Amino acid sequence: MDFVKLEEKNNIAVVTVDRPPVNAVNEQLYEEIKDTFHGINNNRQDIRVVILRAEGEKAFIAGNDLNEFLTMNPENADSRMKKVRESFWSVYECKVPVIGAINGAALGTGLAYAAVCDMLIASEKAYFSLPEINVGVMGGAKHLSRLVPQMIVRYMHYTGNTISAEEIKNYGGIIKVVPPNDLFEEVMSLATEIAKKSPIAIKLAKKSLNTIEEMDLKEGYKFEQSLSKELSAYDDSKEAVKAFFEKRDPVFSGR
Repeated sequence: MDFVKLEEKNNIAVVTVDRPPVNAVNEQLYEEIKDTFHGINNNRQDIRVVILRAEGEKAFIAGNDLNEFLTMNPENADSRMKKVRESFWSVYECKVPVIGAINGAALGTGLAYAAVCDMLIASEKAYFSLPEINVGVMGGAKHLSRLVPQMIVRYMHYTGNTISAEEIKNYGGIIKVVPPNDLFEEVMSLATEIAKKSPIAIKLAKKSLNTIEEMDLKEGYKFEQSLSKELSAYDDSKEAVKAFFEKRDPVFSGR
């Protein structure tokens, strides 16, 4: 990996994107992010939470490397865009929660990577935009719709204008906005809280939330109930109830 680093401690993985100067994503970086998250899914059963962050103070991910748009044409566009989609879905389909730590510009592709995370905590210096309209491409509006209402999606998509992390927070798309120096500590605190839960329950919760997101109320709740049935077969399920009655912290075995 040239541009992605994976570190792990106490069942928390930290995936760091580092492609100076602003972490613009090229074809190789799309592949590296995808391979990293696929590796977490397939080979790292010990990981309970993932933090997605980027190196540097200027940008989380400042969009796609524009040089690649110059060589895109109708003949090669399908294969290129498939690679982009697969990279985004690798984050969205991670089997454990992904917390995005947004530390600067999240533009276009960067906004999409933020939007496919489960939760976001952002720096006061973070800002978001869909500049695609200004650089001859389309995409990102569907991702943005996970963070803000439809009218704001359309405003940002038509204009390419930026909005601040605080504005996104007001629409419910970001959990907390903090000073830049406090960002990683805040994200790690949330990750640590989640990592204390049963690893089985957390993975089923992630499966549930991804599945029911586009379901109607009745079918969605029915699916959630089916996962309660599945969870009831595990020792962790009974341990959670016993710990509640005994007024103690649960000790989860992952079984």
